[in-house]
Amino acid sequence: MSSPLAVAVFASGEGTTLEALAEQAAGGHVPIRIVLVLSDRPTAAVIEKARRRGLPTVVLPLRGEDAQRWTQEASQLLRTAGTSLVLLAGFLSVLPPIFVRQWEGRIINTHPALLPKFGGKGMYGDRVHAAVLAAGESETGATVHLVTEELDAGPILAQQRVPVEPGDTPETLRHRVQTAERVALYSVLGRFAEGQLPLPYRGPAGRPRSRDTDPKSGPGVSD
Repeated sequence: MSSPLAVAVFASGEGTTLEALAEQAAGGHVPIRIVLVLSDRPTAAVIEKARRRGLPTVVLPLRGEDAQRWTQEASQLLRTAGTSLVLLAGFLSVLPPIFVRQWEGRIINTHPALLPKFGGKGMYGDRVHAAVLAAGESETGATVHLVTEELDAGPILAQQRVPVEPGDTPETLRHRVQTAERVALYSVLGRFAEGQLPLPYRGPAGRPRSRDTDPKSGPGVSD
């Protein structure tokens, strides 16, 4: 049996993904250990939630900071914690390119849409769901992808589809997409933990392709 994967979680908001992941890890349903929670926002609710769970927590503001200095501090924290993989779970700051290069192949992100649609600068949270509804899409979903220097453009590791229903609002869509997002995320973390996805993960050559994640058939992974 493989050892639990050492995961650092970067978050800026309420911490709903962190709490759900911590519950799954504590119950032995996802083979990971959360070794660090890092937030860029001193007032983020995720900080208190992490501390209540006894998780190592640090606040490291990024906006307006020197990229190299921030990268040095964050990387030292990650190395000290023994981090194997960094998970961006509602982390709203754009990571410095120097940090992404240092941790190449070891950073993943969750996005509340079926990338490459509805990604890029400014597309996060209910903004994404509002854009999906405004576009008249019949389906949306969640994506887990590798983080690269190009925003929301890294190789896709898994996707989970969600139908858009009549009368949907950004809020109703958000709740269903969050459920799908967790299915995709847990499957990807499990594959990394079991060695089915290598670390660092380099991804496929050329344009990333994906298969849907189905909780009955297993996760979809790029070729």
